[in-house]
Amino acid sequence: MDTTKTDQPTDTAVQPAEGEETTAEGAPNAVADPQETPDFEETSDDIGTPPPASTPSVVPGAAAVVGAGLGLASLSGTWLGTMLQERKQLTGQIKAQSGAAADQIATVYGTPWHTTALVNGLFALAAVVIAGVVLLRQRRPVTTGAPWVTAVAWGAVALGVIGLLIAAAMGLDIFSELPKVPASPNVPAG
Repeated sequence: MDTTKTDQPTDTAVQPAEGEETTAEGAPNAVADPQETPDFEETSDDIGTPPPASTPSVVPGAAAVVGAGLGLASLSGTWLGTMLQERKQLTGQIKAQSGAAADQIATVYGTPWHTTALVNGLFALAAVVIAGVVLLRQRRPVTTGAPWVTAVAWGAVALGVIGLLIAAAMGLDIFSELPKVPASPNVPAG
């Protein structure tokens, strides 16, 4: 009987190579060899935090919201404009005690109206300037901002331009002329 015996086991499971450790199931552990581990220091630059120049800041978003708020305030009016209007109206009433009727109307009604137009126009101009700066900074290739910042900034520009147009129309008395004193029928023609 010629039977050949081998020293190797007849088990067909994968046997670990020399220097490899085995897991509990008997399979070789490929990570156990320290020479074959990947170098994480080389690949960590790709996964790490982005450079500080490209990180978004809250300043453009805040400036866009402030610009939109100023644009809206230029359309609806502000506490400052109301206060200055009432002050001009009071000083106009004090000055109107003596003077012609046309001067009284101009000082009581015209000056407060133009003061409100001036204040609203300044708010609108501030809105356009702030939103314009935000939009110019968003166009730079270094900073890539959030899309909502650009949208809010464009809205602020639109509100500011509309506010400027309304303030200019108020200042030029396009919406309404100052009241005029009608000629009295009792005045003799001269």
